[in-house]
Amino acid sequence: MTTESPLWYTSSYSENGGQCVQVATNLAATTGTVPVRDSKVPSGPVLGLRADVYAAFVTGIKGDGFDTV
Repeated sequence: MTTESPLWYTSSYSENGGQCVQVATNLAATTGTVPVRDSKVPSGPVLGLRADVYAAFVTGIKGDGFDTV
């Protein structure tokens, strides 16, 4: 069991006031998960993604791996 608290991070691309998420990557090493939440509702639910799944998602975004059409 970890006693670490999530250190929430919001992307610098999220400054437009749009629909944003926050992540707490500091827990990946100890829990194997990356918590994700809605930045507009920080007291709302948190989705815990497996660290490898989150890493694959970020890689896909950076590589234009998602079709938006």
